[in-house]
Amino acid sequence: MADSLVIVESPAKAKTISKYLGSKYIVKASMGHIRDLPKSQIGVEVKKNFEPKYITIRGKGSVLKELKDASKRVKKVYLAADPDREGEAIAWHLAHYLELSDQEACRVVFNEITKQAVKDAFKTPRKINQDLVNAQQARRILDRLVGYKISPLLWKKVKKGLSAGRVQSVAVKLIYDRENEIKAFVPEEYWTITAKLSSGKADFEAKFYCLDSKKKELKNEAEVNAVLAAIQQADFIVSEVKEKERLRNPSPPFITSSLQQEAARKLNFRAAKTMSVAQQLYEGIDIGSEGTVGLITYMRTDSTRISPVAQEEAKDYIVQKFGESFYPETPRVYTKKNSNTQDAHEAIRPSSVLREPDQIKGHLSRDQYRLYKLVWERFVASQMASAVLDTMTVDLTAANTIFRAVGSKVKFHGFMKVYVEGNDDAAADTGDDDKLLPPLKEGDKVKKQQIDPKQHFTQPPPRFTEARLVKALEEMGIGRPSTYAPTLETIQKRGYVAIEEKKFVPTELGELVIQLMIEFFPEILDVDFTAHMEEGLDHIEEGKEDWVHVLSEFYESFEKRLEVAEEEMEKIEIQDEVSDEICEKCGRHFVYKMGRFGKFLACSGFPECRNTKPIVKDTGVTCPNCHEGKIIERRSKKGRIFYGCDRYPGCDFVSWDKPVGHPCPKCGAMLIEKRNKSGTFTQCVSCDFREEAKEEHDQD
Repeated sequence: MADSLVIVESPAKAKTISKYLGSKYIVKASMGHIRDLPKSQIGVEVKKNFEPKYITIRGKGSVLKELKDASKRVKKVYLAADPDREGEAIAWHLAHYLELSDQEACRVVFNEITKQAVKDAFKTPRKINQDLVNAQQARRILDRLVGYKISPLLWKKVKKGLSAGRVQSVAVKLIYDRENEIKAFVPEEYWTITAKLSSGKADFEAKFYCLDSKKKELKNEAEVNAVLAAIQQADFIVSEVKEKERLRNPSPPFITSSLQQEAARKLNFRAAKTMSVAQQLYEGIDIGSEGTVGLITYMRTDSTRISPVAQEEAKDYIVQKFGESFYPETPRVYTKKNSNTQDAHEAIRPSSVLREPDQIKGHLSRDQYRLYKLVWERFVASQMASAVLDTMTVDLTAANTIFRAVGSKVKFHGFMKVYVEGNDDAAADTGDDDKLLPPLKEGDKVKKQQIDPKQHFTQPPPRFTEARLVKALEEMGIGRPSTYAPTLETIQKRGYVAIEEKKFVPTELGELVIQLMIEFFPEILDVDFTAHMEEGLDHIEEGKEDWVHVLSEFYESFEKRLEVAEEEMEKIEIQDEVSDEICEKCGRHFVYKMGRFGKFLACSGFPECRNTKPIVKDTGVTCPNCHEGKIIERRSKKGRIFYGCDRYPGCDFVSWDKPVGHPCPKCGAMLIEKRNKSGTFTQCVSCDFREEAKEEHDQD
């Protein structure tokens, strides 16, 4: 007969924990939060110290009844929600509903769902941490005040369905500002000169570096021609050789934001998908002989701290697997990134490094395996010795110019044996390719093979990808680990931003709302102000500030802004752009509308006529299947671009890759466009033909 009830958030977590605790414990799931502020009203008594009016979430009645009945049949109730603000709040609401005493040690927390961690946690239950609860409550009320006070104003003055939010509005503003930077950007011309040289049988390249003993940037063709004229008859002589050893250190283990960024770069995961798959790995998966086990530690964290036990296990594994030289002289300790970093949890790591990804691959889905492998490799590498690179810099004099060649060779792979961090501007990893120079010494004369001048233009700053936006928000102290993924989802659902080629672009609606926010609620968009609010929430969690005081301080100026906006914000009529296309169902014109995945066509007779259709982009390529239709760009239901014949369903040609206008010169089959870290190239779908990558201009 069970004498204890354990309540967690999810059935998957309940299933895993139940196996560890045995028959004396009943483990049930609350299915997330059980109480929240009402959706139909603001639900906050501002004049009564911001007292929240919580109600039971619709649909939770049967779950709560089941939990109540179970609690009456046991001697002890344990609340084992996740170890963060949200988890503490869930536990607090459950304690209130089940009428548990404030002084009761009913709260159990663990950073990883393994048998040992769970059993240890139940030996030391604690009281509910009211500071954590107050921090969550303050955030919830703060977001409710901003959302429910500004949103109705936008509905009245602009259109229904709009919303504003403390973090989401800052995210849209960043995207809006970046787009304005891109529009205002004026390209500047610059040139490079590459000398293709050889020494003995070895070829290598050197780039123009210096003119008349001064580093020189080539701004135009006239300057380039002057250099070319100077070196036309000149010999290339080695004037200086520098060789040195360089250390490269591993990246720290993952925190929430860096996991989202790296999963976007290496696995092409959206932030929401990364968190969903990470949740599955954390809550537990049946891996055969061990049964169900949580494979990674808690995935909402901004701390890079590692427990001594995990560090010791990693050391033993690295030494045994790779040898003592692959472990540093002293264990690696990663410091906090900034003063806002919360250190309650460890970094994201495997619950045991002994569970190698390939050993448990058969028990995981493809996505679970790929994300687990990423977490496992990053953690192991973070504990390993630095890589050692031999670098060689060679200056070559030709007339009054200096050309520079740089080479490197990995002398000792260290952590690079396991993992190398990705890069925002390149899909593939970088860093471990050897770029060797031939053995050269001062006074050597090398052979000039070819001089290659190239014109370039500086590029505007890049649009935000999900990874870049998460990184920007984190660096500015905006939001917390739990907020990044839902924020990115919200700004797309509201139609404030669209995604083009995996990059965020503000919509006309998004620009309009941001312009109104800039005029009437500048503090909400101010990065320093929002970061200060986050700091206030952290101080509440640490017991340093009263949550009512923090909210009062914010609301005093916010209320005045609301009054001004109510009086002065003019009503805006958003006119739909009329297209030339006629609705085949009712004869009215189609108008352009903005949806989650960009613009589409909708009948102007809405709501009487609800006809819609996608905006078709003609690629100008004849269909290789039927040779009659044209290949057009389409979007799947999930917004992914693909290419198909405009004669569909008469012709069923479809391709994820963009077809190219001319056939393969080798076999006559279709060519498609592909991308890699070097740029864009074309390749044949039938044979091994591939055209050289087109040059992508350097980013400033």
